[in-house]
Amino acid sequence: MVQIVNAVFVGPEGVLLARRSPHRKNYPDRWSFPGGHVEEDESLDDALVREIGEELAVSPLAFEPFMQIPDPHAAAKPITYHMYLVRAWRGTPKIVDAEHTELRWFSVDQACRLDNLALEEYVSLFDKLREMAR
Repeated sequence: MVQIVNAVFVGPEGVLLARRSPHRKNYPDRWSFPGGHVEEDESLDDALVREIGEELAVSPLAFEPFMQIPDPHAAAKPITYHMYLVRAWRGTPKIVDAEHTELRWFSVDQACRLDNLALEEYVSLFDKLREMAR
């Protein structure tokens, strides 16, 4: 099984999404959450901190498991996305590699209406964020 960690950054401006580069094999030019593959013998927490440091040059300080999303399009091996809610971090998120072309804060309602999300299953994540805000 392939395990991937993703950071759901939540702040006063909403939720942070990253547009995947058009050259990416999976979900090119679609909005997703920053993150990446968990390496062998690496914990999910350690993978999250490493991936977010590599991709956005920030250090997650307060984070917790939020939900898991199975990839409905995984062909050869099952893929599970471990979504982490990140409420505090050190640094300002910025693109530092070629995996993404844009970072943008969206309100949860705006994010839910995007027609180019990497996974339709993100809508249930946005619904859960809405419930938490009540």
